[in-house]
Amino acid sequence: MTAARSALSSAAPLVHCLTNTVVQTLTANALLAVGAAPAMVDEPLEAEGFAAVASAVLVNVGTVNERTARAMRLAAASAAEAGTPWVLDPVAVGGLAFRTDLAAELLGSRPAVVRGNASEVMALAGTGSGGRGVDSTAAADDALEAAVALAGRTGGVVAVSGEVDVVTDGSRTVRVGGGSALLTRTTGAGCALGALVAAYVAATGDPLTGAVAAHAHVALAAEAAAAVAAGPGTFAPLWLDALDAVTDLGPAQVTA
Repeated sequence: MTAARSALSSAAPLVHCLTNTVVQTLTANALLAVGAAPAMVDEPLEAEGFAAVASAVLVNVGTVNERTARAMRLAAASAAEAGTPWVLDPVAVGGLAFRTDLAAELLGSRPAVVRGNASEVMALAGTGSGGRGVDSTAAADDALEAAVALAGRTGGVVAVSGEVDVVTDGSRTVRVGGGSALLTRTTGAGCALGALVAAYVAATGDPLTGAVAAHAHVALAAEAAAAVAAGPGTFAPLWLDALDAVTDLGPAQVTA
């Protein structure tokens, strides 16, 4: 994990984010805090070309519409063709047909990582109906079977967020503990995590290592921020500071 942090600092990957409008600023600042470079390019006339030259791509369907859905399709296909790793964050799939159908379609472009909560992963795998909006109604381990099956379909990694995160490539499974409940009370923390997964995958060249490293980095920073925060309002900026301050992922609670 220490090597992964060093690799990210050295590579300073450019992450092309097609993400939801609620979280764009936090996502960009989180990428900057860890040493990556953000680009928020969701215009269909630009997304295809940019995805091919970026270090990694994030596709987050949180506030998707017809225009951005077109950009997402083009970017995912372009990334797949160029060999650019890309991450799919299937926000609130299951309960809403348009985004659910889109996320299922995007799986055909073989994301390096699918990152979501347990309900989202189960819905995308076809074994659940989704959660309560963006909130999961299941624990991460409840989605392990679905995550393994989904990893088999994509040939990539599936990362399930929860009290203890579960990351699997279908044959190997890693759990990442720690963090803080204040992450769940901070708009966009999970979406920012998806962008950090993309950055770490680009820097390490390995989807499993990258996904685990990103989850560990977020957890360590959350613990540091929560220790001095008065509540969710002060937690968010302190979390960004802590993301910047984390230089060693060694203390993270990572178990195989």
